[in-house]
Amino acid sequence: MVRVLAAGRWVGVLLGLLMGLQAAWAQSGEAPPKRELRGVWIATVENIDWPSSRNLSPEQQRREYRRMLDNHQRSGINAVFVQVRPASDAFYKSELEPWSKWLTGTQGQAPTPYYDPLPFLIEEAHDRGMEFHAWFNPYRATMDTLSRRLAASHPYRRHPEWFIRFGGKLLYNPGLPEVRQYINRVILDVVSRYDIDGVHFDDYFYPYPEARQVIHDEEAYARYNPDGLKLADWRRQNVNLLIRDLHDSIRQAKRWVKFGISPFGVWRNQNTDPNGSDTRAFEGYDGLYADALEWTRQGWVDYVLPQLYWSTGFKVARYPVLVEWWARNANNRHVYIGQGAYRMLENTRSDTIWRNPRELPRQVRLNRTFPAEIQGSVFFSSKSLMANALHTTDSLRQHEFRYPALVPVMPWLDAVPPLPPQRLTLTATRSANVLTWQPAPPAPDGDQAAYYALYRFTPEQTPRPDDPRNLLALVRPRAGYGLAFTDTTGRPAKPTPTT
Repeated sequence: MVRVLAAGRWVGVLLGLLMGLQAAWAQSGEAPPKRELRGVWIATVENIDWPSSRNLSPEQQRREYRRMLDNHQRSGINAVFVQVRPASDAFYKSELEPWSKWLTGTQGQAPTPYYDPLPFLIEEAHDRGMEFHAWFNPYRATMDTLSRRLAASHPYRRHPEWFIRFGGKLLYNPGLPEVRQYINRVILDVVSRYDIDGVHFDDYFYPYPEARQVIHDEEAYARYNPDGLKLADWRRQNVNLLIRDLHDSIRQAKRWVKFGISPFGVWRNQNTDPNGSDTRAFEGYDGLYADALEWTRQGWVDYVLPQLYWSTGFKVARYPVLVEWWARNANNRHVYIGQGAYRMLENTRSDTIWRNPRELPRQVRLNRTFPAEIQGSVFFSSKSLMANALHTTDSLRQHEFRYPALVPVMPWLDAVPPLPPQRLTLTATRSANVLTWQPAPPAPDGDQAAYYALYRFTPEQTPRPDDPRNLLALVRPRAGYGLAFTDTTGRPAKPTPTT
């Protein structure tokens, strides 16, 4: 038996169809989580993950990306966070910012032969049942201060007054209202033109402190501080205004697009703030002027993804302590945990626990002890997860992520289920079983199904879609293609004896 789950942007309804198939896997033990975000960051800056070189041809880029997603699909990944704007540049066709040098080798130079990578990147992820989150770095403008190398279309050429120099880089000045408006415009351009599932920021807001380096935003502080805030509070307010306004803009443009941020793993230490965690580490609230708790309290983000790149035994910032703290401070928004897959490649003396191949799987299992608050993991980064250091990725494939999972629902975005699919038809042959169906009319809120989840059951099972071990496939509608699934793995069921 196969059932088709017609899923709207976040919530689904059921319709069943008997198919006389025997399940391809055995049912045993406690069911794994049906809904769990399992993501991976794909960094483009400095060609960390993709493309592996700035000299690859478009066809080589496409082949490399497909191989990467195939690898992650085998590992159970259901969401990719792809860096599309690493430094005020673009991995997509933009009228606002230049083509990225990490894509074509020269900033401002289009791919040759020409193509727009972003629709390809999104479609390949969707074809594998993965969400696509467009990852933007809001404030970083360059990786050096050699402005003569910038393309003619780089914003610095038009508005040098928008930028500050810090740590050998050019950064947008967060204290300028026109900067916030421009960043909002850049991101809304992508939201409106591309079929992304989410907008994502990492931990870079105001820059990480450096010795003998000063953020020179004195003029903006004097000009744009009508409430007379202290400098640190004013800087946090600047970041908050960007987050608030961007949240509102995304909702107005496409209410189903998620917005989330991956802050530094420690908000504040308990010895600084009684609401902080029992840690003794750098603090994102004070060091980066990033108040992640305020974003969730206000509902400005749909998820936070704290970067907890420490082991379970790291004394100044123990992983279990921080997981519990973020779970306790979820504020009715999703919490995913940023997992340091790259740590399994290190041989550091400061945290030797990472030499234990069980460490990362142990962290994933610990996350699951907070099922109502912690809804998944995202791994940094793609290259590290694919490296399979200490066979950690093998462990995830064979155990923690052995069975597929759907992404968690966000009822504050969409609580109206789509209508059931129509006219399901099964065509059975010796080599395959082909299931086709038609979409239903739009639901009362105007939405249609974003994807369909297919479940398979044995004749002995009671068909219920609460066990992901019965999940066979996810199918996303594609323009110009009918809704169909071809199954070559099922075996004919034995006839039922009669008396």
